[in-house]
Order: sequence, then structure tokens, then C-alpha cells
Amino acid sequence: MSIKIALAGNPNCGKTTLFNALTGSNQFVGNWPGVTVEKKEGKLKGHKDVIIMDLPGIYSLSPYTLEEVVARNYLIGERPDAILNIVDGTNIERNLYLSTQLMELGIPVIMAVNMMDIVEKSGDKIHINKLSEKLGCEVVEISALKGTGIQKAAEKAVALASQKNSKPPVHKFAVEVESVLDSIEEKLGSDIPEEQKRFFAIKLLEKDEKIQTQMKRVPDVTEEITRIERELDDDTESIITNERYVYISSIIDQCFTRNKKNGLTVSDKIDRIVTNRFLALPIFAAVMFLVYYVSVTTVGTWATDWANDGLFGEGFSFFGIDVPGVPAVVGGILTAVGCADWLQGLILDGIVAGVGAVLGFVPQMLVLFIFLAFLESCGYMARVAFIMDRIFRKFGLSGKSFIPMLIGTGCGVPGVMASRTIENDRDRKMTIMTTTFIPCGAKLPIIALIAGALFGGASWVAPSAYFVGIAAIICSGIILKKTKMFAGDPAPFVMELPAYHMPTAGNVLRSMWERGWSFIKKAGTIILLSTIVVWFTSYFGWVDGQFRMLEAMELDHSILAKMGSAISWLFIPLGWGDWKSAVAAITGLVAKENVVGTFGILYGFAEVAEDGSEIWGTLAGSMTAVAAYSFLVFNLLCAPCFAAMGAIKREMNNARWFWFAVGYQTLLAYVVALCVYQVGTLITTGSFGFFTVVAFALIAGFIYLLVRPLKEKSGSKVKLTSVAGAK
Repeated sequence: MSIKIALAGNPNCGKTTLFNALTGSNQFVGNWPGVTVEKKEGKLKGHKDVIIMDLPGIYSLSPYTLEEVVARNYLIGERPDAILNIVDGTNIERNLYLSTQLMELGIPVIMAVNMMDIVEKSGDKIHINKLSEKLGCEVVEISALKGTGIQKAAEKAVALASQKNSKPPVHKFAVEVESVLDSIEEKLGSDIPEEQKRFFAIKLLEKDEKIQTQMKRVPDVTEEITRIERELDDDTESIITNERYVYISSIIDQCFTRNKKNGLTVSDKIDRIVTNRFLALPIFAAVMFLVYYVSVTTVGTWATDWANDGLFGEGFSFFGIDVPGVPAVVGGILTAVGCADWLQGLILDGIVAGVGAVLGFVPQMLVLFIFLAFLESCGYMARVAFIMDRIFRKFGLSGKSFIPMLIGTGCGVPGVMASRTIENDRDRKMTIMTTTFIPCGAKLPIIALIAGALFGGASWVAPSAYFVGIAAIICSGIILKKTKMFAGDPAPFVMELPAYHMPTAGNVLRSMWERGWSFIKKAGTIILLSTIVVWFTSYFGWVDGQFRMLEAMELDHSILAKMGSAISWLFIPLGWGDWKSAVAAITGLVAKENVVGTFGILYGFAEVAEDGSEIWGTLAGSMTAVAAYSFLVFNLLCAPCFAAMGAIKREMNNARWFWFAVGYQTLLAYVVALCVYQVGTLITTGSFGFFTVVAFALIAGFIYLLVRPLKEKSGSKVKLTSVAGAK
């Protein structure tokens, strides 16, 4: 029988770093049953029968956020054999609040005080033995980042979990609350295990609605709670919270000695600059410019050129040995086995061309993911959320909305799912609608293709795409907050700012690979199926009343050409009304990477990409630079891929809200792309026409929606007056 050990702790306490170090590659990622908060579990290295569960980072077990509900339900319902409580040693007093709750569960607890290397460096001292004595549980020192002490902590947790008959210590509060706790414990009945009664009693006092609903059968509980509230002249929830902090304060002075000589830490000094009111945004812009410049324009481009021109092109040289590319190898095998022409066309022109065109951008994406992983691990991205909260709050959003958008830079699906952490329903819905405006990893190939084909690989294209997404989010926040559906103050935002530290190479590479592997798996499933469909509809059609496979010069007669021609007129005002571009944009709804894969098939990418310039020339010949940027903007802002749309539907949990979200995204994308093309064409060529007038009218309407006053203020006054009059 396997042993289950749960990792629990505050956000940014190093819990995930510890989990990665303990489990290595033996990890399984999924969703908690019934919800979309990600869970991770893995097997402890060297122990096939020990499962480590990484719970969401939480501040308490009170059910205020989805993560807290998930963690609390897992601990109560699943009852792991032991809890490894990770505590940030640099903020130990605040972290102990959750620890007091965990010890009430009746589950064996091992406390691991993390970041001890930073504590020692600062000159502070944590008296581990004294802390263990006061808490009544074993306490160990660790540094998850450096790997010191982590195996010892895991082994102690396994040993404690193996002692089935051991009774873990139960935290006791001060005498003022003790009597009512004892009274409620007695009345909970024999159907609740003895070790859980204290937790249930405290949760009843904290007015936990779920526990109260379950405990309605317990007699006289309401009277007991009313009695203590009357005696102490306060509500029991506040009393319990106060007692926790009184208890923590009573032990912290004996267990923790602060270095009085400590001045500003290195993190504080850095934050004075990077979170400065005036410097924060320019620094953030410069950082993102550098990230995308290196990822898309320099190192990333060199790696992608090698993949496209060598691996999926003519071939490459390896230590003086000429190695043929994938098309040549696959083509040789198919010819050798006498493969039929249509099947050879499917494999070479469909699968290899389409999937290869997408996979060719994997090196570029991996470079980007390395940078993002480094920024997240070192602590800078937490500061960005803090910086953006000041910005977002002015436009009706909370800084919490930035977290899903940050996650969405990798993939829109987990980005949308992360919106579940936002308590305010209006803010959550708005975040869901706007998260996918941020360019995800799947949109990077589109950005790179347009930048290379029409702008000579200009370094400004990729960062501009990122800031177009941010502008769309900010403008959407302003406009939507002025509607009745989304009116109201944004939710408060509290976030831990971890100390800056140098991430380990293992953690950065693991994060990079997880994101990259997710992209590669999608290329092997959804994109593979899509390219087969695109190939079939591209190379089959009716010629002279006969349905047959088409030659390369007959693609205008294909099924796909007919379908594309039927809708291409919609995109004429946007500057790219040819059927190939229209089809590429539509197939992007299946998966954004399909845009490049579709162009690869329609332009014969596998055959002409010997030096990587042919597809760029063909694409550049089909649209102007302004039209290409319009095409890029439309694909960045319009409805996301089917997978992300599915996530939006699940999170909205309402068909009308789902269609409103998708409709808003697509309409905004169309309007912005139209304005970009029409105004851009007017500036570059002086061309003026009917749709130029439409564009200026749309811009005027857009500005009005941004600056119009809130009507809810006057409306609320009328409401209050009518209520007062009714009284």
C-alpha cells in the first residue's frame, strides 16, 4: 500500500521547487476532480510506494479562494498519511498561521523551514529545537533551491507516516476559547473521528458554511457559539483568528532572533528600482523587448533557421558529415517501398510539410520559455504582477488578472483556467475574456513568420505584438467596466513578493521542457490531424466536373479554395482577402500553429524551404507589409484555439457568456485589424476610400467608449433614493 505525503505551504515558500527536487521526472500533472486548479503528484525518488502531492499554495484553510477549498478538501477528504509543511524561514511568523491550522487536522505534520541559507546569510537565527518543542511537531531545516536537507525532511515524513498508531499533537488555543471547543467536540458525535473533532469544532466557530451545513445535526452548537460571542463581545471568526496570532506571537520571540544590524536587503534595494513608480514600466518594457529580441530575432532565429532549413529542409552538416533532412529521408523511404503517389503526397506535402513547418519553430519557442522560466523563478514576475496591479486597477482589473495572463504566455488553456483564483465573479469573467489577448507560445510562429517575411526579421515586431495584447486588455478593461455587466470595484490583490534569488538550471530547464513538450504533443495530435484535413481539401477538388487529386498548378479548384473564396470577401477591408490567407486564419481556430502549417502546405513549404527564404517571398508577394501586420493583429486578438475556447466554456459555465466572450474577441480583432490596415495604407500610400471612413468612425467610437463617463454612479443614486422612499 502506497504512502501519501502532501506538501502544504504559503505561495512562494519554495514548495514547488521542493516537489521538483523530491520527485524529479516522476511527475503527473492533471486537474483536481470537478475543478480546474492544476494538481501535481509524483513518486519520491528511491521510493516507488511513496506519492508526493503538491497542494496549491495557500495562506489558510479558510474557504475563501478555490485553492484553499481544494487544499482543505483534499486534506480532510483524502487524509494523506503525513503533511510536509513548508515554511518560508525569511517570513516565519506569517507562515505559522497556516501551520496552526494544519496541526488541527489530526494528520502527522513535519515542518520544513525553507530558505535557511538566506536566513543565515542575513544573520537571523531560527531556534529549530525550541520551535519544535513549542509546536509539538518535528522541525527540520532545508534549502529547496540548493537541495540541502530535503532528503532528510522527506525521510522523516515517510517514517512519521509509517507509524500508523501514532497520535499527532493537536494544537490548543488559549483558555478563552478552549471551553467552547471542548463543548462542541463533545457534541460532534461518534461518527467523526476523534482526531478530526478539533478541526471541525474550530471551523464551526470560524463560520465555515460547508462545515456548518454538514454539522446541522449537531444539537445546541448555535447556542454555544452565541454564548461565546456574547461573553467575549466579538464574533467567533475574529476570536479564532486573534487567538492564532496571539499563540504565534507567544512563541516567536523564543524561536526567532532577528539580526538588529540588518538594513535593506539586496531584494529591497533592487525593488527600489524595478518597482519604482516611474521606472517600473520602462524597465518591464525593456526586459520584454530583450526577451523577444533574443528569442525571435537572434538566437531563436538561428536555431529555427537550422530546424527549418536543415532538419526539415535540405539537410545539415554534422562534424563534416552531410545529414539529409526529414523530407529527403522520408521521401527516400516512401520511394523505396513503392508508395502510391497520393499517399506520398499526403505524407510529404501534408504531414511533413504542415507539422514540420510548426515544429521548425520549437527551438525559437524553447529559447523564449527559458527566459520566461528564469524571470518567474528569480522572482521578477511576481514584481510585474505588483506593478501591473497599479496599472490594471485604474482600468477596472485587479493585479490578480495578470497572473492568468502571465501563465497564458505559455498556453492560453492554463491561463484561462488560472482565472479561477479570482474571487470576484465580474473580474473573473473579464479576465477570461481578455487573457488570450497575450501572445501564447502557439502564436510565436505566426509572429516569427510575419516578421521574417514582411519586415526582414525586424526586432520590433515581436515586442509590439506583446504590447498590442496588453493594450487590448487595458482598453477592454476600461470599456467593459463601464457596462452594467462588469461595473464594480476590482477585487483586492494580496501577493507574496519572494526574495530575489538565482534559479537553478534544473528548475529553469524543467519549466522550459514542460511548456515545450506540451507544444510538441499538440503538434503530434491536433496539428497532425488538421494538416491532414488541410492537405486533403487542398489537393482534391472538381476539375471539368470530375473529382480528383489536383496538380500543384490546380489548387484554385480545390475544396479548400472554394471554401476560402466563400469567406475571403470578409477580410478584404483588412487587406488580406485572398482565399489562402482566409483559410490560414480560419484553421488557426483549431490551433494557432496551424496558420503556419497551412501556409506550409498551400505554398509547398517542404519543397521550397531550402534556404528558408522562399516561403517568405511567396507570402510577401501575396500581401503588403501593412496587410501582413493587420493579419498578425487579427490572429493575435481573435478567438483562440479550440482547446482554449473549450477552457473558456468550462470556466464561464454558461453558453451565453461563452458566445459573448468569443464574439467580443473576434469583433475586437476585426475592428483593430481593419483600422490598422486602413489607417496604415492611408499613411504609407495616401489611399483613401469608403473603408478608410469606416475606420475613422470606428476609432472615434472606440475613443468615446474609453472616455465616456460611468453611468452607474447616477443610476445607483436613483436606486438608493427609491429604496429610501419605499421605507
